[in-house]
Amino acid sequence: MSFLSAIETSASGLTAERLRMEVIANNIANVSTTRGKQGDPSAGPYRRQRVVFAERLSQQGVAVVRIEEDHETPLRLKYEPGHPDADAQGYVRYPNVQTVTEMVDLISATRAYQANAAVISSARDMSFAAMNIGQA
Repeated sequence: MSFLSAIETSASGLTAERLRMEVIANNIANVSTTRGKQGDPSAGPYRRQRVVFAERLSQQGVAVVRIEEDHETPLRLKYEPGHPDADAQGYVRYPNVQTVTEMVDLISATRAYQANAAVISSARDMSFAAMNIGQA
């Protein structure tokens, strides 16, 4: 692996993990959003989003394939008969966002980001050290 390909690989990881952190922050921000896009109550509550990564086939690194909504995890129901979005039985459907899960994912994304940044820093340091060999 060349010096530049190591940096390119880690840079793709930095970009992907930064996007992942933005999606996680968006999930946390919408933990109580009971209405869909543009405030439409018929759209239902916000659904948790997640980033799907894949290996870049044309070069080394990782690419974001898509951001998808989580339809596997059930929505949270809470009995609040006075809420404007309550159904006929008095239940409000809340997003399937669990703050604890999002925080764990955020820590994971942060650590992966830090690891990629460390690889770039190490590659730079090794390059400078290699350029200084023989200078005395």
